[in-house]
Amino acid sequence: MTTTHTTSPTTRVLGSLALVAALGLLGTACGDDDADAGAAPTPETTAAPAEQPVPAEQPEPETLTVVLEDFAFADLPASVPAGTRLTVVNEAQRELHELVAVRLPDDEQRSAEELVHDPAALEEVLTAGPPAAVLLAAPGGEAIPAVGDGTLSEPGRYLIVCMIPSGVEPAVYLEAAAQSGGAPPQVDGGPPHVAHGMFAELVVE
Repeated sequence: MTTTHTTSPTTRVLGSLALVAALGLLGTACGDDDADAGAAPTPETTAAPAEQPVPAEQPEPETLTVVLEDFAFADLPASVPAGTRLTVVNEAQRELHELVAVRLPDDEQRSAEELVHDPAALEEVLTAGPPAAVLLAAPGGEAIPAVGDGTLSEPGRYLIVCMIPSGVEPAVYLEAAAQSGGAPPQVDGGPPHVAHGMFAELVVE
């Protein structure tokens, strides 16, 4: 015996509505997927690393060779750039010589000649503070840096003098200087070389 099931019109309508709703939800989901799939991905913005400035190469300091003679500083110009490094060569036959560079105060108006011919003024200048540089050299010997390395870094006006006593044996003076602990060595001799005209003025710009 065959049993026939009869679906009422109301049931058919409700079933159709459920199917339409389901299809609608499915279509919406697919549409969202398609939209998402079709949209170009938003690239992440990454800040480029800041370029580090390349430090400028520092120029090598200029080296100026000053020839020490009896009794003068040869090849010493009137001015040099700040940072110039001085070195010395002693071409004298017998005398030990030195180059003492002392920066003069900004308010000092007297010339080098005026200062060296006034013993009190010269002593005041030389004892006001440590010199910027002291370089010694025996005849035919290499430069010996006693104070600093000869570099004049601070702009200004400099007094250049040689205070070695006349006639002193180079070996005697150098030995006394090594034992003086930085103070002027006490040795026998004649007037200092500055008294014979061994002085100059140098401007560091």
